[in-house]
Amino acid sequence: MLFVFLFLPLGIDSVYFTEHYFDGRQITNILVILYFFFFFLSADSYLRKLMFVMIFLSYLGEIIFCTLLEMYHYRTSVIPLYVTFGHAIVYASGYVFAHTEWAVKNDNLLRKYFASGFLILFLSVGFFLQDILSLIFGVFFFLLLKRKKWQNLYYFIAVCVIFIELVGTCLQCWKWVPKIFELIPAVNPPIGAVFIYARGDVILSKIVDHWKLKVISASY
Repeated sequence: MLFVFLFLPLGIDSVYFTEHYFDGRQITNILVILYFFFFFLSADSYLRKLMFVMIFLSYLGEIIFCTLLEMYHYRTSVIPLYVTFGHAIVYASGYVFAHTEWAVKNDNLLRKYFASGFLILFLSVGFFLQDILSLIFGVFFFLLLKRKKWQNLYYFIAVCVIFIELVGTCLQCWKWVPKIFELIPAVNPPIGAVFIYARGDVILSKIVDHWKLKVISASY
């Protein structure tokens, strides 16, 4: 559902749509927020907490990586409203995929395929496309996964991130700079961006788990 739905709102916010028709960003904002709330209402209580906190956490991430560090920029100088809700949708989609019956049943097998697949992917973009940022972030990604006992959750989220990054940059909704900090070569988009999400998930989980403990303690 994620893969089909997000083509429409991102297409409406694309450079092509804007140049040939009109600026459809407000329509995109409405579509993504509506999708978010339908997703939110169908989720269990824990995932709802994750999605809710993710909105604010992703906004902070946008301020840091887009506004302050200028690692990428959007079609306009303003960070679109739909982006923070979109981050929550992408994260929640990976979470749902990771907890499907099929994924749980094939957990060990998927870890092997994911590990080898992402290793090949990071090395390929680094060697053939000179995407040094992805090589660096790829190392951090695997170090984080090792700490988290190679949970497939992070791989599923990463797959969703790669999809949305490819679609968004292809439609020119946003663009990564060719040299991060005017020093580190990167392609548009850098596959290593998955590390930012993975690191954000660690922070997100800690916030929600702390929230859950406070609710439980307050009930006694």
